[in-house]
Amino acid sequence: MTLILSINPGATSTKFALFDKYVELFQDEVQYTKEQIAQYPTMKDQLEDRYQSIYDVLVAKGYDPTEINIAVGRGGILPPVDAGAIAVTPELIDYLLNDSEVIHPANLGASIAQKFVDQAKDCVAYIYDPISVDQFGPLARPSGLKGMDRKSIGHMLNSRAAAINYASEIGRPYQELNLIVVHAGSGITVSAHEKGRMVDIVSDDEGAFSPERSGGLPLRLFMNLCYNEDKESVIKKMRHVGGLVSYLDTNDVRIIEQRIEQGDEEAAYILEAMAYQISKSIASLSPVLHGKIDGIVISGGFARSKRIMDWITERTEFLGPIIVYPREFELEALAFGGYRAYSKEEPVQIFKR
Repeated sequence: MTLILSINPGATSTKFALFDKYVELFQDEVQYTKEQIAQYPTMKDQLEDRYQSIYDVLVAKGYDPTEINIAVGRGGILPPVDAGAIAVTPELIDYLLNDSEVIHPANLGASIAQKFVDQAKDCVAYIYDPISVDQFGPLARPSGLKGMDRKSIGHMLNSRAAAINYASEIGRPYQELNLIVVHAGSGITVSAHEKGRMVDIVSDDEGAFSPERSGGLPLRLFMNLCYNEDKESVIKKMRHVGGLVSYLDTNDVRIIEQRIEQGDEEAAYILEAMAYQISKSIASLSPVLHGKIDGIVISGGFARSKRIMDWITERTEFLGPIIVYPREFELEALAFGGYRAYSKEEPVQIFKR
């Protein structure tokens, strides 16, 4: 038996799962209220409690945490790195906790994984496909203003996992396919995958608005907002109370669809506008792949909405087949990637500043 623990810290929850090689034993989620989170002065102050909550669930389910062989945390925001496994080292942990450009819950993933190594009999720790995976082609970098190059930051873990899963389903190597992948969650990342590499993306600060995020905004109006409000207020509007929250006071697509069924025309209008913008993002990546698209893969929380998927399909199916996975692949992606690294099927990167 090879026990693999995958750990995905989010803003108000920690999702985790235990696997024996490629077989899932269980998955669970510890949720926190906003009031609980507010009690911690900093993000890294949450570390011990998040670790302990996972430990306690493992014990309650009859597993010995000291028997874990591989602990894999979601990768946080690093400088640009290649896709795949990165060994958890003191230098990696220090950067994520103290020097990362953005404070993000995923920055805790490596530290939580290391805590299981510290108390286990024989355990290694990795992160896998962190948020800052960068496989951009040269033409993807210029933004239009010298000194402000575009950055490859997005939902890389689920995007690559969904693409790899589709390749497996059709019996073709991921490295042979050209795909456009949509991560459909609280934020949206649309990525172009050319022969196994994510050569460009439309990030959630460039493209469609999403349940919580504003997406790309009209630049002149956005400049006025920045001049008239403080930085924290602007970030909150863009990242936490933008998108569907801004228009409809909820980030829950299920609630919005209930309102549509009850005749709420504004809810229908805004939800379709989001689908319209996602479709534009998908189409904008077609030239990156020279129009040769083997599939458009959509995965994530609101991929469960047939209404949204139908709207997107109507506008984009001329580009290629639409494949919808009404779920995320993050926990298994962490576990399977970690196992491939542990088994030496994939190389392991060592982070250096």
